[in-house]
Amino acid sequence: MSTLTERTEVASGYRAGRTLPLRVELVRQLKRRRTLVMFGILAVLPFVLVVAFAIGGEPDAGGDRITLMDSATASAANFAAVNLFVSAGFLLVVPVALFCGDTVASEASWSSLRYLLAAPVPRARLLWSKLVVGLGLSLAAMMLLPVVALAVGIAAYGWGPLQIPTGGALDAGTAAQRLVVVVAFIFVSQLVTAGLAFWLSTKTDAPLGAVGGAVGLTIVGNVLDAVTALGDWRHFLPAHWQFAWADAVQPSPEWSGMIQGTAISLTYALVLFALAFRGFARKDVVS
Repeated sequence: MSTLTERTEVASGYRAGRTLPLRVELVRQLKRRRTLVMFGILAVLPFVLVVAFAIGGEPDAGGDRITLMDSATASAANFAAVNLFVSAGFLLVVPVALFCGDTVASEASWSSLRYLLAAPVPRARLLWSKLVVGLGLSLAAMMLLPVVALAVGIAAYGWGPLQIPTGGALDAGTAAQRLVVVVAFIFVSQLVTAGLAFWLSTKTDAPLGAVGGAVGLTIVGNVLDAVTALGDWRHFLPAHWQFAWADAVQPSPEWSGMIQGTAISLTYALVLFALAFRGFARKDVVS
């Protein structure tokens, strides 16, 4: 009877919402080597570009098409915009896939997933904690790049307006606000990769498979977007809108492309997150 009473008392004090706090999960993920390495790579990129421009000289216009790269050394704001321009297509995909794809699969590969569930941590609570932390680290990685780029750009090129290659300029304050909008849009556009990685992470015990699968499928989307024969069907591909943020760094910003891209990305992401939660709720966890 005493044993039964003790079990009842423990059960009465159990609160599912207090299991696996976000703070605990965040600290666990921040201490991992892959997190530190990924943040280190993003922090080093602006220094690499500064050295590249110092060795090779100022960037030249490539043919008849004028891009942000042509004015990379005009000011710190231009330099930060160029860092986002060169990394948005692939480099920023990697931390999103890593932080969202490695999270559940790594627990399974360490054979610790079943022990977390036996704690007991409800499955929905487990996924929610890991997803929020994964998305939070992804956003932090995307914010780190332009912040470091601005600091490096100020030291190398000075603080000034964002010079638009096609003509005109944005004052420093407006440029900073627009860069915040750009980072927000890039984050939203990468939610599709996050959804793919997180869903795959609940389906496999191999973290590399989840991360690599999400990156691979994102690359496939970019390839399909390059197939002009698809015509208007490309508008349903998240990759088609990934550089729509360039319209935000114009004297008169155009928001239609970013709005369409946001709608497409959120739709895909919500479906993928729902599939992850639904599938994991029914999954037989043995690792």
